[in-house]
Amino acid sequence: MNTTPLWRAVAAEFLGTGLLVAVVVGSGIAAQRLSPADAGLQLLENSTATAFGLAVLILIFQTVSGSHFNPVVTLADRALGAESRAIGIVTFIAAQILGGIGGAILANLMFAVPTTLSTKDRLSVGQLLGEVVATAGLLLLIFALVRTQRTGLVGPAVGAYIGAAYWFTSSTSFANPAVTIGRVFTDTFAGIAPLSALAYLGAQLVGAAVGVGLVLAFFPAARKAFA
Repeated sequence: MNTTPLWRAVAAEFLGTGLLVAVVVGSGIAAQRLSPADAGLQLLENSTATAFGLAVLILIFQTVSGSHFNPVVTLADRALGAESRAIGIVTFIAAQILGGIGGAILANLMFAVPTTLSTKDRLSVGQLLGEVVATAGLLLLIFALVRTQRTGLVGPAVGAYIGAAYWFTSSTSFANPAVTIGRVFTDTFAGIAPLSALAYLGAQLVGAAVGVGLVLAFFPAARKAFA
């Protein structure tokens, strides 16, 4: 049983999610500046930094909070049987969302970019389908490893998955409501317009439901709490 105080776990979720969004947004800004005429190279630079950064952050905070950094992971963890108090779920999700917004602002400040709402439209049927696929696959990966007692692989495996999903999904794999909301607050390479973000949140919830269903279908065994 995890005996970490709730405040410490919540702080880890806030900081971890914030740093994740700072990596995503910051590397996107750097990519725009380093490769201004090559969108493919920009995406490669952004996805590589995100994949490595996410893996590192998961390894840092995994024993503190479970390194959710993602509201759909927190909700899926509860749906799949983790013993957690309602207050813990609410505070985790609040910390993740606030951390995501803070991470975008931090990246803007580091690169001397104004913090404004994004105008980048990402709203299409294909992109929404991409978010469903990305989110479902992410949850299947995480809980497949957790339910087969291979949690030590979660960090590198999730980093690798997100790095790949940048390229094989039409949405570039946000797969995370907190990251999506955070990216609304930067009008740069990684930004997303508010209306697009709202649609992405709906697609992510659908993907989460699909992911939980897949986990129950393929890995039905009961398990210990993830965090």
